[in-house]
Amino acid sequence: MNRRAFLRNLAGTAAVVGLSGCERALLGSSDSQTQGPRPNILFCIADDASYPHMGAYGCSWVKTPGFDRVAREGLLCTRAYTSNAKCAPSRSSIMTGRNSWQLEEAANHWPAFPAKFKTYAEALTDQGYFVGTTGKGWAPGIPGKIDGKARQLAGKPFSQRKTQAPARGISNNDYAANFEDFLAARPGETPFCFWYGGFEPHRGYEYGAGIAKGGKQLSDVDHVFSFWPDNETVRTDMLDYAFEIEHFDGHLQRMLKTLESRNELDNTVVIVTADNGMPFPRVKGQEYELSNHLPLAIMWKNGIKNPGRVIDDFISFIDFAPTFLDLAGVTRTQCAMQPFQGKTLTPIFKSRKSGVVDRTRDHVLFGKERHDVGRPHDWGYPIRGIVKDQYLYVKNFEPTRWPAGDPETGYLNCDGSPTKTQVLQLRRTGETDEYWQAAFGKRPEEELYRIDRDPECMINLADKPEYARVKARLSKQLFSELKAQEDPRMFGQGQVFDEYPYMDKNSVNFYERFMRGEKLNSGWVNPTDFETGPVSIEPR
Repeated sequence: MNRRAFLRNLAGTAAVVGLSGCERALLGSSDSQTQGPRPNILFCIADDASYPHMGAYGCSWVKTPGFDRVAREGLLCTRAYTSNAKCAPSRSSIMTGRNSWQLEEAANHWPAFPAKFKTYAEALTDQGYFVGTTGKGWAPGIPGKIDGKARQLAGKPFSQRKTQAPARGISNNDYAANFEDFLAARPGETPFCFWYGGFEPHRGYEYGAGIAKGGKQLSDVDHVFSFWPDNETVRTDMLDYAFEIEHFDGHLQRMLKTLESRNELDNTVVIVTADNGMPFPRVKGQEYELSNHLPLAIMWKNGIKNPGRVIDDFISFIDFAPTFLDLAGVTRTQCAMQPFQGKTLTPIFKSRKSGVVDRTRDHVLFGKERHDVGRPHDWGYPIRGIVKDQYLYVKNFEPTRWPAGDPETGYLNCDGSPTKTQVLQLRRTGETDEYWQAAFGKRPEEELYRIDRDPECMINLADKPEYARVKARLSKQLFSELKAQEDPRMFGQGQVFDEYPYMDKNSVNFYERFMRGEKLNSGWVNPTDFETGPVSIEPR
């Protein structure tokens, strides 16, 4: 009996538990690669876009015909989550199939990527795929070298072609033209894997571009989240965010047309998502529903059964890497990757069911360590959490720290924006501290939200007696799984995440240097974000 047959015979038995990640991926795919050529992979990731801000989810003020087409001709996923709502750690999980707390310093923002962890792009390159990227790949951080050669964590870069950006803050990278260059450089009919990493809708934005250049109106926004003031400034900011998402989607549309013209769309798996939630207060860099819950559509004409389905299974970003290796038919001995925590999505592709396909996909874990600095000693704000049964449970391990960064250093884990400025001004003028408290105020050790009724996570149920059993059940499952995943924080070693070096040399020890009076370029926040005196509002 050969190795492949042996592994299949193990499927469904207890022996599966001890198999490596690639072996589990093979088991999940069964005979998915026994017919036809290996599929191509086009992975498209926006930079900072929340669920449900795509047209396919019913959002009328963000126009996304590219995303909508992928959903219509494939799968629209309603419960996709990143395990860490910040650029670098989210992308680390995508590329390795592991939760961020399983990735040593790659759990953090601006880390050095550990040499011990191999990415799916590197593995597929080894296995004969032509692998490339344009735009933002794994970032920000230091990819490092292996055997003296710089690592290409997402593939060989193709970013030479430029275009006229429609507004300030939008990249001049002609993503679609660079994809064409990538295809032209591909040897023959070699299967390809391409990472399209849009820089949009990351900040900064050209204020008013959504109205002046996108033809939008303030009344187009059908809902302003309750943790921001509903006024002209905030609505304008939201429309600028929408304008940038539409730019990302425009390049996606061009890529789909390119594949069609080459008769390659049918055997290309197209995945469209984002790395974390929108760059606004209380969203990006936090760990709430709008921070981690992200858009996801997947199309593969040759492989997805009964296209047009809506999928309600919980999907984590750690599922992408095992899926890609499964599609490529790669075994453990071929891929030489670390074990995965995620699992392949191919059973969902092959099913004809809508709604919940795999009932074991009933929850996701999430968390964070250090994102942007601005606290004493460059400390982070450690969180772990779980989403299950319409509840979101959060454990804040250091509730005495400021969750978005210290006030005097500008709340550095929240990008500067007109909305952020509005929230801070309303507190400073004494008009209201409600929005400031939601975005920047200190938080209790535990939080619990009923997200089907309260998706904005505004009503904390953690201390209500009637929810004690729910909280205990979710907490028990969370910590049990974290221990099994060897999370250092479960074994009294959580300080290791604060001790890993912050690789942006201009921002190391930001707090101490700022408090000594150094003139520092914070870059991603506005000068008015810095508090000139102590903030005395008591935590709620």
